Amino acid sequence: MATMWRCAGLRWSAEGPVLGWEGGRSSRLAWGKRVAFTVPEGARRTCVGARGHACPARAPVSPRSTGARCEECARLDRAHSVAADTIADDPRPYRVYLAWFGPGMAKVGITAVERGPARLLEQGAVCFSWLGTGPLMAARRTEELLRAALRVPDRIPYADKRAVRALLPRAADDRAAEVRELHGRAVALAQWPESLRPEPCVIVDHVRTFGLDRGPGARAEVERLLPGAGLSGELVAAAGPDLHLEVREGRIVVLDTRLVRGWGLVPAAAGGDVRGFPVREFTQEQDGLF
Repeated sequence: MATMWRCAGLRWSAEGPVLGWEGGRSSRLAWGKRVAFTVPEGARRTCVGARGHACPARAPVSPRSTGARCEECARLDRAHSVAADTIADDPRPYRVYLAWFGPGMAKVGITAVERGPARLLEQGAVCFSWLGTGPLMAARRTEELLRAALRVPDRIPYADKRAVRALLPRAADDRAAEVRELHGRAVALAQWPESLRPEPCVIVDHVRTFGLDRGPGARAEVERLLPGAGLSGELVAAAGPDLHLEVREGRIVVLDTRLVRGWGLVPAAAGGDVRGFPVREFTQEQDGLF
């Protein structure tokens, strides 16, 4: 019987994307690598736990859930989350950033200085610039200021991000223009917190890091995993939690690795295809943005 693996999620290292597995093992991903697996018949998806602890109930979770946690573990995870605004006394310095995912898709956010650009890679930011550095609460106030004064959101749905990746401007200057404009408007605001040190606008572009310059983009996404179904494809790009897999010549689909967590997987034979997983085609309604 084939060994069953349980995915612990995708993380970004200095060398690129790394797929983690329960038990501490990991697989470094490189362009051209074959990703092939099957969900066994009769398998069920179970909660991945929270804060490094296994779910005591091994509770079932929906195949559509990107959190892969039961209600109780999700509550515990958010109780210790800076992103959920539940921590106010973190003494570490924080950075405010402006991130861009496509025309009209810019957002503001914060991340601990010690994390470097990891948060931007995890979110799939096509390009970004730091905006300021300071204490957590000053960073929070700046985030709120930009949301109110410049109407810049702090969240953009992953589905919207991935749907426009195949339609990004080719020139780096064009990708950077919106961030530069927002950065200038942000640092000019009169309500800027005194304890937050402004950072110069230096654009970091992730198109090559993500492999989005390597050919045609993805035009569809796997909606969920199901028992008895499988997938096999060649890795051509990766952004945030998404793997872009060429399952047939010229046919690239996105697999959100957050949908994989909590499933037991077994290796599958090589040969590109998506077998039994629901796949949603991206609409082309975004063309009017370009």
